[in-house]
This record gives sequence, structure tokens and C-alpha cells, in this order.
Amino acid sequence: MTDYKQELKSVIQEFESLKKSFDLEKKKMQLHRLEADSTDPQFWSDQQKAKSVMQEIADIKNEIKTVSELDDEIKTLSELSQEIDLESFAKELKQIEKKLKKLTTSSYLSGQYDKKNTIFSIHSGQGGVEAMDWVSMLYRMYLRFCEKQDWKSELLDINSGDEAGLKNVTLKIYGNYAYGYLKGEAGTHRLVRQSPFNADKKRETSFALVEVLPELEEVDIPDIKIKDEDLDWQFFRSSGQGGQNVQKVSTAVRLIHKPTGITVTAQSERYQEQNRKNALDHMRAKLWALEQKKHEEKIGEIKGDYRPASWGTQIRSYVLHPYKMVKDLRTEVETSDTEGVLDGELDQFIEAELKLPN
Repeated sequence: MTDYKQELKSVIQEFESLKKSFDLEKKKMQLHRLEADSTDPQFWSDQQKAKSVMQEIADIKNEIKTVSELDDEIKTLSELSQEIDLESFAKELKQIEKKLKKLTTSSYLSGQYDKKNTIFSIHSGQGGVEAMDWVSMLYRMYLRFCEKQDWKSELLDINSGDEAGLKNVTLKIYGNYAYGYLKGEAGTHRLVRQSPFNADKKRETSFALVEVLPELEEVDIPDIKIKDEDLDWQFFRSSGQGGQNVQKVSTAVRLIHKPTGITVTAQSERYQEQNRKNALDHMRAKLWALEQKKHEEKIGEIKGDYRPASWGTQIRSYVLHPYKMVKDLRTEVETSDTEGVLDGELDQFIEAELKLPN
């Protein structure tokens, strides 16, 4: 029991230090002010701004609740340490340590848009059918990661490969700090394995590009104006998943921003209007990313607000043959548990990347 008591003491010290950085009293004052603003009769006259404020209220409430509940759990376990059996104590302590670790990780997320949902895309690169199969593997990996975080995902666009796999796929991922957690996944992911697509089972190398953007409202980026005359809307029948109605009617949307040539598509919804909204959201995020790229030297001071996802930025290597190893090239974190990683166990990579210095 002595070792567990010492472990609990360390947990208490770490939590007390973290609690100071969260400054609950300041957050409660901020929450009180925002809630007072929301009672103004004119509050909903600007719906986008109102939605943003309501989301901020929800986020602050969630932070206060998380810290307060963990505080209560630690105090309760400390008080009961002499009364419960060793097995129960160890089990409760493990759960507290898990929650504390998650809270500590979130403390590194201070970017302007870290709390936002994210628009998450995977594109096949060099390697033909191998690369398209690699996209489908990554797609499953990130879906599993989202499930473990209790995040919801919505398919915006998907294009199947000619023989197997996916040419590209785009999701909207809903979750507190979804963008903050996933922004470091942007870049090139490299796979080395024995090919399942040829009889000789030759070793093949495939590449896929992951692009991560925050979901942004007009109120988030008032300086970026999207003019109606700059948009070319095209409609076509969906080639993705969605049922017979989607296939018969031109519900899919292709949106082109004429001044920049940026093109996005949305085709997963049954109704054209929802696909139009999804396409516009994606376009807004793309234009934001373009502006960030133009001003990289200015935003370098802000941790991770924009990580360009380009083929020159290889971030992680997944080797399945002749040995098993997943290695992050930025943090040097590596593991031989390739099956676990491909099943969504990404926490060690994401946490280490978040702790990298600016």
C-alpha cells in the first residue's frame, strides 16, 4: 500500500500544479460574464456570433466540470485510502491518473482554434493501388481514434480507388479540442510492407497526405471575405456512399474559388443544400489555410496554429515488413505495436508532438 500512497501523493502534487494553471476562479468569472451577455434581448440578432458565444460557454463549463470532478475524485480516494482494499485503491488510482493525463495534455492546447471541430482529409500519393489501400487503412485508424475519444465524425467526401482502397476521403470531426489534438497529424505518412496486390509479395512503399483544418465560421475569420461572384458552383450525381436517392439526383457539390483555383467537393449527404454548406465550410477553411501559409513568419509565434500539409513534410513511418515499427520523425517516439497503432492507439504520438517546443 505504501507505494500506491506515494503514487497518490505525486498525483495530488501534479494536479494542484495543473489546477493553478487552469485558474478556475478566472474561468468562472468569464463564464458569468458570457452568460450575462447571452440574456441580452439582442443577443441572437447576430446568429453566428451568438453560436460562437454559446459554444464558448459550453467549453468553459466543460473545463470547470472536468477539473472540479477530478478534484473531488482525488480527495475522496485520499480520504478512503485506509478503508478500501488494495485492488480497489489501485483501480481507482489508475482511472484518476488516466483523467489527469488527458487534462495535462489539453493544457498544451492554447492555439486560437484548438477547441474547434476539424475538417480532416486523407489523399493518396505515390504508390498507385498500394497508396489507395494505405488511405483506407489510415481512414480506419483515425475513425478508431475518434471512437476512443468519444468524438463523432461525418463523412463529407469519399472517392474510391479503381481497384481497391480510396483515392481520397474528407471528414468533419466533432469534439472538444478535435482540431487541437489532430493538427499535428498533418503531413505525409509513409507505409512499408509486403504488397497484398502482387503474387511475389514484393516490399512496397506507399505515401498518403493528411490535411487537418479547423471548422471555421465567418465570425472566426472576419478578414476573409468569400464573395458570391468568386464562387463557381457545380452539381453532379454522387459517386460515393449515400443510397439510391443520392445516385439519381444531382445532390453532390463541387465548389471552385475562382481567384485562387481552390476546389472542394461534398457528396455524402442526401440533400444538395447540406452538401453546399459542407463545401462552403471546407472552402472557408482552405482559404484560411492559404492565408496562414502566406504569413507563416508571423504565425510562427503561435504554437501549431497552422502546419502546412505538404508532400515534403513526412511526419511518420509505418513499417510492417521486414520488421514492425511505427516511428514519428519529429519526436522520435516509436513502437513495435503496429496493430495497436493502426487500430487507433495514437495517444503517445499526439501527446509527444503537442509537447514539442515552438
